Amino acid sequence: MPEMLRAQYERRGPVPQDVIHAVEFETPQLEAGQALVEVTAAPINPSDVLTLTGEYAQLPPLPAIGGREGVGRIAVLGPGTQGPGIGVGQLVLLPRGCGSWSTHVVAEAAKLLPLPNEADPQQLAMMTINPPTAALLLSEFVKLDPGEWVIQNAANSAVGLYLVQLARYRGYRTINVVRREDAVAIVRETGGDVVVTDDDGLARRVAEATGGAAIRLGIDAVGGTATGRLADCLCDDAILVNYGRMSDASCTVQPDAFIFRNLTMRGFWLVNWFRQTPEGERAVLLGEIADLIAKGKMHAPIHATYDVSEIKEAVAVAASGGRSGKVLIAPRH
Repeated sequence: MPEMLRAQYERRGPVPQDVIHAVEFETPQLEAGQALVEVTAAPINPSDVLTLTGEYAQLPPLPAIGGREGVGRIAVLGPGTQGPGIGVGQLVLLPRGCGSWSTHVVAEAAKLLPLPNEADPQQLAMMTINPPTAALLLSEFVKLDPGEWVIQNAANSAVGLYLVQLARYRGYRTINVVRREDAVAIVRETGGDVVVTDDDGLARRVAEATGGAAIRLGIDAVGGTATGRLADCLCDDAILVNYGRMSDASCTVQPDAFIFRNLTMRGFWLVNWFRQTPEGERAVLLGEIADLIAKGKMHAPIHATYDVSEIKEAVAVAASGGRSGKVLIAPRH
């Protein structure tokens, strides 16, 4: 068996790469119902970085292993372990929060979701968090009709790009707001119908681009004054959903939006959805996403890949701005 490594941290601190390091470990003897999975790829998400700094809402007890999602191939099965689609060599989705920044993970075989072996494992590695978030933001708050507009900011983020693709697949049109001019191209290339930079004239430019269409759903990941500018683009009785705070500022919306235009503002956290939703419904959504990724209808740009031994550099890059895509841990076995 090759050397086994995992990215571990015993404390949290303001510089995320300073608290995490690669450590060797030995695999325990597998019990019945368990599988040893050789990790193929696992992304570093913003929530992972915030977990290392101690700023995320859900913090595991210390010491902890980094990584909330990923994929791998079954290397060994415990005694008598079997199940539909569970066999040595099968590509599987790792359980959420399993410590996926590792060369190998021991997991309950029943919690492993078999994935199409022929699909790109690096794309599938990113399917547990950002694609479901995008899908549910489009479906859980407003019942949109084909051809209807939805507006989002942070459109060049991972969730934003997935949302563009899912909206197009479902027949909706997207207005995509970005904070940098150099972010416009990737959103357009991904299929965004309208792409604009954020400024005080946003509502006017959105109205011009859509012919004054009534926009009933706004999706905010930035917070601060950007939330208010998004609200100004919406019609009466619209819903504005916040799921992030990229500006690190409180959402600011003028009272007029609530008093005179009857705007409703909601929040969304995928963790709550997973907690409250039956396992069967969760599996259906993840299965649909896996199928779309396998067919090439959904993808995300990848900035760089790193071995587990390079975890400090990988986290530093993931925590920096100006990247062109997601940073992945892709163990060299």
